[in-house]
Amino acid sequence: MKIAIHLGVHCTDEGALLRCLLKNRTVLGAAGVVLPDPERYPVLLREAANALDHPPDTAEAALDLLTEVDDPARIVLSFESFMAFPRWSLGRGQFYPGGTERTLAMSRLFAGTEIEFHLALRNPATYLPALFLRQKGKSYDEFMAGCDPLLLRWSDLVERLRQTTPEAAITLWCDEDTPLIWPEVLAAVAGHRPEGGFAGVHDRLAQIMPEAGHRRMIDYMDQNPPLSETHRRKIVAAFVDKFALPDALEMEIDLPGWNAQTVEAATAAYDEDLALIAQMPGVRFLTP
Repeated sequence: MKIAIHLGVHCTDEGALLRCLLKNRTVLGAAGVVLPDPERYPVLLREAANALDHPPDTAEAALDLLTEVDDPARIVLSFESFMAFPRWSLGRGQFYPGGTERTLAMSRLFAGTEIEFHLALRNPATYLPALFLRQKGKSYDEFMAGCDPLLLRWSDLVERLRQTTPEAAITLWCDEDTPLIWPEVLAAVAGHRPEGGFAGVHDRLAQIMPEAGHRRMIDYMDQNPPLSETHRRKIVAAFVDKFALPDALEMEIDLPGWNAQTVEAATAAYDEDLALIAQMPGVRFLTP
C-alpha cells in the first residue's frame, strides 16, 4: 500500500486538487485508490505528527479511521496545513521550519508503507505576500520571524525532506506551471490516470479565466480533441494568454520594505533555486 500526501503548499492549490480528485472518486476507487473524507483526517494527521513514537497498533487504528476499504492500493490525503498553519510557516530562516518533523512522524506512524510527498512551489515574490494575507494576528515583522525574503529557499525544505525521510518519494511542481500541467499533477498524486481523463480537469482553469472564455476553451477542445499532451498544453496556453483574468496572474505587492527590485531579486533567486531542485536525486519535478 502507498500513502500519498499532498502537502500544499499554502496559497497554491486552494483545495482544487482534492476537489477534482473527489469528482473522480468512483473511478479511482475501482483502481484501488482511496480518497478518505477530508473532514476525517486533518486532526488525525496533526496529532500523529506531534507524536515521536507510536504504539504498535496506532497505524492500524489510523488506517481504520481513514478508510473502511480492506487493503487499498493507495490512499490519497491532502492537507495544506500539515507542515504548519500560515502564521507559523516561517522561522529559522526557512520555509516550514517544523515541517519535516511532522513528515518524519507521519513516516514513522505508517512504517512499512510507501509514503509519497507531493507539493507545489511558488515564487517567494508572490508567495510571501499571499501567505501574509492568509495569516491573522501577526505584524509583518512577526510573521517573517527574522527571515530575509531574499534568502529563503525551497531547496532547503526539499533537502530536509530528503534527509529526514529518505525512503519517501517526492513530487514537486511550480504553481506558476499548474494551469499547463494540471492533468499530470492529478495523475501523479492519484497514482492513476482514468481512461478518458479526469472529470472536471478544466475546473482549475476556471479560477483564472472568465466564464465565457473558459466555456470557449472547453467547447474548442470538445470539437478539436488534442492530439497529444503537448498539443493540449498549446491550446490551454493560447486560451490563457487570450482570456486570463489580469488579477489572477498579477498580484499587487505591498509589504514593508519591498519594491520592484525586491521582487526582481526574489524571482531571480527562485529561478536559480528551481534549477538546483531539478538536479536533486530522488525528486520528481513536473514541468511543462
